[in-house]
Amino acid sequence: MTASELPKEIQPEISLTEIAKARQTIREIYVDEKIKNYVLDIIFATRDPKNAGLKNIADWIDFGASPRASIFLITAAKATAFLNHRGFVTPEDIRAVGFDVLRHRIITTYEAEAENIQSEDIIQQLFDQIVVP
Repeated sequence: MTASELPKEIQPEISLTEIAKARQTIREIYVDEKIKNYVLDIIFATRDPKNAGLKNIADWIDFGASPRASIFLITAAKATAFLNHRGFVTPEDIRAVGFDVLRHRIITTYEAEAENIQSEDIIQQLFDQIVVP
């Protein structure tokens, strides 16, 4: 885009059929029940940290992640598994996408802001303290 002339013809790198096939493959990637429960533990911990045994972050969260966050966390983890040539999701896949999926879904309190606590700090605490299957 910084050249004086634009290319005359643009060649697609992948076809729409290949994209559709990849999307279908990603939908079929296996997610074990333990991984699903791990995701639910993470999401529920953002909504009720005290009940999840995470009293240290309870005063930092004003609003936690919605149930839709669990859907997108699993979907993004499936895509990560796909990109890593695996047919199954691992806890590492969840952690790899967790910050990107949850960052804007956890709203911090004024107290957290006063202490310069960001949503990323809370997510790190979740990953450090929630038991990995």
